[in-house]
Order: sequence, then C-alpha cells, then structure tokens
Amino acid sequence: MRSLLTLGAAFISAHCMAQTGPSTDLAAAAELVKANGCYSCHSAAEKIVGPAFKDVAAKYKDDKDAVASLAQSIQYGSKGKWGRIPMPPHATLSSGDLKALAGWVMATPQ
Repeated sequence: MRSLLTLGAAFISAHCMAQTGPSTDLAAAAELVKANGCYSCHSAAEKIVGPAFKDVAAKYKDDKDAVASLAQSIQYGSKGKWGRIPMPPHATLSSGDLKALAGWVMATPQ
C-alpha cells in the first residue's frame, strides 16, 4: 500500500510539473494543502464537504486561466459553484501560495 501511495504522489508531482512548470515546488504545495486545512473539506477523489480535487481539475481542464480562477476562489472563497455550502476565504495566503495551491489542484489526476 505504501509503495502505491508513493507511486501516486510521484505521478501527481510529475503531472503538476507538466502543468505548472518546473518552478513549482510540489512538496511545498502539498504541505500548504495540509497546513491550510484543505483536507478538512476536500479529498483527492471523493466529495466531502467540498468537491474532490479531481473533480475541480476536470471542471477547469480546458480553461487556460484555471490557475488564476482557482487562486481567486481560494483567496476570496466561493459560493454556489459546487452547491449550497460556500468555501471560506483564505485571505491571508500570499499570491505565490495561492498560485501553488491552485496549480497543485489542477495537477490532480482526473
């Protein structure tokens, strides 16, 4: 099981590098996801309170401005995009952290 998780993490990392470029520190972005409580409402593959990361990535896959749009939703929160429960804002995150989080979400395999 551990090797499967490691393989999955490697796949996400490689995919994210292809999507966001080599300057994105994926390990740091993964730590941001954990540190900011994203897993309290989201998971990689299943809806919890908010949508699964894979569903977000799928919804925005053809949007060339997806990272910017998602960064804005993370920063200011959102309401009505995924149902009645709003996403709270994360206004204290830096623009770099917002972009890293959004890029990490977009790299989630669909």
